Amino acid sequence: MTQAIAPITNTTPQPPNQSATGQIATNSVQPEVLQAIAKAKAKPEIVWESLPKNFILPDDPVESIAQPLLAAALNDSLEIAQLVTLERIVASNMALVVRINQKTIVKAPDWFYVAKVNSTWKNVIRRSYSPHVDGDTPAIAMEFLSEEETGEYSTRPTYPYGKMYFYEQILQIPIYVIFDPEDGRLEIRQLDASGKYILQSLDENGRYFIESIGLYLGTWYGTRLDQTFHWLRWWDNAGNLLLWGSEKLAQERQLLEAEKQRAEAEKQRAEAEKQRAETEKQRAETEKQRADEAEQEILRLKQLLAEK
Repeated sequence: MTQAIAPITNTTPQPPNQSATGQIATNSVQPEVLQAIAKAKAKPEIVWESLPKNFILPDDPVESIAQPLLAAALNDSLEIAQLVTLERIVASNMALVVRINQKTIVKAPDWFYVAKVNSTWKNVIRRSYSPHVDGDTPAIAMEFLSEEETGEYSTRPTYPYGKMYFYEQILQIPIYVIFDPEDGRLEIRQLDASGKYILQSLDENGRYFIESIGLYLGTWYGTRLDQTFHWLRWWDNAGNLLLWGSEKLAQERQLLEAEKQRAEAEKQRAEAEKQRAETEKQRAETEKQRADEAEQEILRLKQLLAEK
């Protein structure tokens, strides 16, 4: 008699609460873990508000001597070109303020630019800037790299939030610049239609045209205030470098010296012309005197002939 054979089944032991596909059943995960995962994936609750009066701003020291100098140099040339007005803000290490998930968050870019801001009371000094409350969203934010990694590339989506995530996803700043003054590496990212930063290509001169400010941004290696490294500079549409105040002063001194030399040369030319005219006058007077003497001699000779 043939004996029936039982069908072969998978005898590999399965972990508790785990399906054959290897996925862990959700009922095995602690509720607080699921809540943390859901919170991390959830869109943050954003409230645009001014800095609370009792909020103590962080007093972190700058990370290198280059950072404040770079920011000041950018401002200097814009001021000389009369591109800094009352309706605009160019600032460095000033707090950008927003409330996220019921927490006041501040980030202080090394440099940022706002094209349109609301007016303030006379002599009021801004200690912070809140987009949508104090004016437009900043059009440009810049971070200058130091020797240590400080989160310029961080996309951390939870508190305290990475800088790139904060500028891209929270503030949605159109242009984000990362610059390394040591090797001159310049990275410019621009928000695309999907709200993501896309690294932009520089032109043949290593510059990028920023429409919101109407200027090209690029790098320049040289010395300012006895500090020699790579600097960020502005150029206009015609390719002219926007000068710093010290360069403008040096240029004006050169022009003044050239004008002084031109005036001195003109004075010498005028003196030479005067001397030539004086010489010509003396020559004419001498010629006249000779002519008079010749005419008198002729008269004398005529008288002698008449007497004979």
